[in-house]
Amino acid sequence: MSTERRTTFFRVLSLLAVIAISVWIFSIRDKASELAAFGYPGIFVISILANATVLLPAPGVAVVFAMGGIFNPLIVGVVAGVGSGIGELSGYLAGYSGQAVIERGNIYNKIHPYIEKYGSATIFILAAIPNPFFDLGGIAAGVLKMPVGKFLIWCILGKIIKMLIFAYAGAYSIEWLFQFLR
Repeated sequence: MSTERRTTFFRVLSLLAVIAISVWIFSIRDKASELAAFGYPGIFVISILANATVLLPAPGVAVVFAMGGIFNPLIVGVVAGVGSGIGELSGYLAGYSGQAVIERGNIYNKIHPYIEKYGSATIFILAAIPNPFFDLGGIAAGVLKMPVGKFLIWCILGKIIKMLIFAYAGAYSIEWLFQFLR
């Protein structure tokens, strides 16, 4: 098999995997909170699954918020951040496959030049702030063939910051609520 055919094969396979994962995760989204009963490993798995969907909503941040009030918020934030970063590989793979339909989208066209010019910093910032557009950043990173390790490191670091904020918000809001009810 020629290099070009092998590359095309892996790109199509990547795209099909991303579509299958997204559809499957979207179909089980209501059962995701049950995994929280497994503690930190459950939070890790929920975070991977919630972020493995491409452009479909999943309840990951809400679970991190709630679990931050039950478990140690520092550990919840780190575990959820690492899981979230790993889950975001699906968007990267969609872009890497070269089959990203979203490339012609208005928001994508605004994000793409920042990924191209600033790379890691853009991935880090998009991952660290709550926004619905991170998938487009991951797709752009894949399209631009950013090294996967570089993408993953900056994505995980940004996601850890974001998840720490949600976990601590959950921890302190629960404490505040209990103090208010006394």
